[in-house]
Parts: sequence; structure tokens; C-alpha cells
Amino acid sequence: MFSKIFPKLHSEGNKFIVIAIILTIILYNFSNFLGLVGLVLTIWVYYFFRDPERVIIDDENYLVSPADGEVIKVEEIDGPKELGLENKKFNKISIFMNVFDCHVNRTPCAGQVKEILYKPGKFFNASLDKASEDNERNYYKIKDKHGNDIIVVQIAGLIARRIVCETNKDQELNQGDRIGMIRFGSRADVYYENYEPLVKVGQKSISGETLLAKR
Repeated sequence: MFSKIFPKLHSEGNKFIVIAIILTIILYNFSNFLGLVGLVLTIWVYYFFRDPERVIIDDENYLVSPADGEVIKVEEIDGPKELGLENKKFNKISIFMNVFDCHVNRTPCAGQVKEILYKPGKFFNASLDKASEDNERNYYKIKDKHGNDIIVVQIAGLIARRIVCETNKDQELNQGDRIGMIRFGSRADVYYENYEPLVKVGQKSISGETLLAKR
């Protein structure tokens, strides 16, 4: 019960919590009101960097959500040109993470990481279509247990300034394993083949738990 109310903190959040606490103490010395503002900021920083445990279905016939947030796209599209897949058709699901969503990302499937590619870029609002091509982003190409290419793309948002990758090339992943996080408002795209989507635009998703697609 305690871990549900106070989930563990992702390591990326440690320095931000320290900064927020120091700022709160400084503000409190000026006034109680400013100290309260600092306290609220500290609570939000903790909440943003939370890293709760999730219940994973562990079923190779499903893809699970890589991110908490809102489904904003479900479409058929060419694969990412950055990975040389622009002549191959994929289904794509895009999930927008606002600043109140958990930002720890997970793999939709079990499999081996075949490629990781980081692309620097701009910082448009992550909900915009051009964010997939212009923003800072990180690609994971994962070969699932059925031999399909599953692509997860972390996309930085309007105020995000760092994509954190916690995965290595050739690493074997279990479904729902953590692969990284994005700091402060962002988006995750999933490209997949040979699965049928189970979600629709406007639906809320939970990383590692919401079923995105089924074989």
C-alpha cells in the first residue's frame, strides 16, 4: 500500500528533488507563501519522476503500451526513414505524455534490441505531427519472438531537454522492461507489423499494462 502512494523515484529525479528542496528552503526564508510554492514544486518533481511497478501480462501475442498518456494517433504509415524502413508499411500508435504522466518508458514486447539510434532535433509540442520528424528522438528497433520488427520512438516535447536511454544494443528484453525515460512532457510512437490495434484515439494508456495490439 505504501509503495502505491509513494512509488520509488527514478534515479534521474534525485538531483531535481535536491534542487527543489533547497529552493523551497530559500523561498521559505522570504515568506511562508513562497515556501508553500516551493513545497508544491517539490511534490510535483517527485510525482513526475515516480517509477511505479507495473503488472505485465507477459504474453507474446500482445503488445503493451510503452508509455503512460493519451493515445493521439492510430494509423498505417511508412516506417521510419532513419532506420531505412521508409518503404515498408507499419501500423503506428502515438501516445502523448503530459507533465503529470509517469515518464518511464517500457518495451511493448519481449525480444532483442537490434538497433538504437539517437537523433538530435528541435522541441515542438510533442502532440504535433512534425514532432515525429523534427524533435529530439531516440529509436529502438526490437525483434519480437515472432520475428517482427517493433519500433519504439521516444520523442522529446516542448520543454523536454533530455531523452534517457537505459537499454543497450543486442540486449534481451522481457515484455514491460524499462527502456528509458523522457524528461518533462513528451511522446512515444510504436511502429508494429502483424498485430491488430486494440486502442483508439483519446484512450488513456498505462505503461506496461495497457494492451495496444493483438496478433
